[in-house]
Amino acid sequence: MDYASFFADSLSSLHEEGRYRVFANLERVSGKHPKAMYRDPLTGQSREITVWCSNDYLGMGQNKTVQQAMAEAALDQGAGVGGTRNISGTNRLHVELERELADLHGKEAGLIFTSGYVSNLAALGTLAANLKDCVVLSDRLNHASMIEAMRWSKAEKIIFEHNDMADLESKLRRLDPERPKIIAFESCYSMEGDFAPIGTICDLAEKYNALTYLDEVHAVGLYGLHGGGVSERDQQAHRIDVIEGTLAKAFGCMGGYIAANSDIVDFVRSYASAFIFTTALPPSLTAGALQAVRHLKDSQQERLKLQERAAALKSKLRAAQLPFMMSESHIVPVLVGDARRCREASDILLEDHNIYVQPINYPTVPRGTERLRFTPGPLHTDEDMDNLVEALKATWERLSLSAAA
Repeated sequence: MDYASFFADSLSSLHEEGRYRVFANLERVSGKHPKAMYRDPLTGQSREITVWCSNDYLGMGQNKTVQQAMAEAALDQGAGVGGTRNISGTNRLHVELERELADLHGKEAGLIFTSGYVSNLAALGTLAANLKDCVVLSDRLNHASMIEAMRWSKAEKIIFEHNDMADLESKLRRLDPERPKIIAFESCYSMEGDFAPIGTICDLAEKYNALTYLDEVHAVGLYGLHGGGVSERDQQAHRIDVIEGTLAKAFGCMGGYIAANSDIVDFVRSYASAFIFTTALPPSLTAGALQAVRHLKDSQQERLKLQERAAALKSKLRAAQLPFMMSESHIVPVLVGDARRCREASDILLEDHNIYVQPINYPTVPRGTERLRFTPGPLHTDEDMDNLVEALKATWERLSLSAAA
């Protein structure tokens, strides 16, 4: 085996396909979101750019009360917790955050993890692995972390077409009613920007004796009266068995969690190796997330402004006849349809227009649907949007890309 050639050839193929990932060297500037400083890899010089693809959807990562809570916790308790939750790693902030998240979703208990990826891997994977002869019915567009959880669990996986309830029911109908089943799906799909029909999925779960596992990572904080996500907005949270979320997007910090009844949470806590053997979140991040959750439970201002800004950007893109993919949510994808040109468009926007948006290529999205994914937030101004639209028009013309039909 020629190991060196294997790695070199594999990387070369990514370059040839236009799928090689380049990390931009960004430094966020406190109080100036969505602006950031970009450091040029060739010259080493920095310049201000506008970030258009941040998952800090509401700018809570720079909220003053969140920053203050993080700083105070670090000064009071130190940088880390000293171990896993079992070995000296549980503190008052962890307990308070789990209670706050359980309350947010109307559940008996919550459990926090180091990331949303880990929470899916640990929770969904552990449930599927331990329910004897379990089968997971998975939406075709589920996130990689859910797919990896199913793969790790070794449970049978049946994929149903995206948001296709007839297809889901046909697959449920063929299964033994007594066989353990989990329907795994997302509330808001981050690449399409559409919503799941949560109520209908719950109806099918009840009809065919299945558990429901809902990933709300792109919706918590953003939808619902208290930020409980699409399941709260649609008044369906009480029907969901396990709600999984993140602290790293609308809440602006880092971490993941689940909320469910106390037995399910305790089961995951007791059996999930990805939880048991991982060092707990540090006090600063836990305190920041706790403050962000509490703030967004009471404040509607950020959510309302987000929806207004998303609608404004869609309107401007439509008027400019740019091929944005119409979505129901705050996520605004613009179709390119080719990996190499998607990368080129991203590079041109950054180098010539000081606009940062990452190309979204395979395997994140299917080949032929490559896109730029924009996430307008409450702090993007009309001037930011006008500059973006003009830059996109110039880039589309330069690359001879297709305009909207």
